[in-house]
Amino acid sequence: MANSKYAYVRNFELPDPLLPGTYMLFRLDGHSFHRFSDKHEFTKPNDVRALQLMDHAAKDVMEEYTDIVLAFGESDEYSFLLRKSTTLYNRRESKIVSTLTSLFTSCYVFHWPKYFPDRPILYPPSFDGRIVLYPTEKHVRDYFAWRQADTHINNLYNTTFWALVQQGGETTTEAHATLKVKTYYPTSVRL
Repeated sequence: MANSKYAYVRNFELPDPLLPGTYMLFRLDGHSFHRFSDKHEFTKPNDVRALQLMDHAAKDVMEEYTDIVLAFGESDEYSFLLRKSTTLYNRRESKIVSTLTSLFTSCYVFHWPKYFPDRPILYPPSFDGRIVLYPTEKHVRDYFAWRQADTHINNLYNTTFWALVQQGGETTTEAHATLKVKTYYPTSVRL
């Protein structure tokens, strides 16, 4: 479009630079992954192949973008910490989010046959991405502590839930009801 009468349309693109001197935390999450995992018959509560595939895609992203210094994965979610000093794509939010999300998704699909050689992919998965800025190291530590605590709680719940279904013979509705009573109204609490 350079040097043409139509070049003016570029003026409608809005700049979206991220605040300098802050930590960029890029988090992606599987979109409708309950359905995706059901359709592809993932082992419950934790399909090792699916977790290894997520790790492989995350590793590929980290190898491509060396400004990523830390990654943490849980289920269908991954968090990536970029250096505070990064100038990746001039810190343009939309460019970073779209490129990292696209690369992760592409790697996930590309490596699918390695982890699921006996199960063809039925439809493409999708992931959404976002960036959150944190001003200090304490905020970054607290973010990862939050993700770790959430992972622990979710894993305990899911492990117990699927034990009730697979070994205890409860329906999924019954298992949710059992855990709701136990989780929110422990016997030691008097109402």
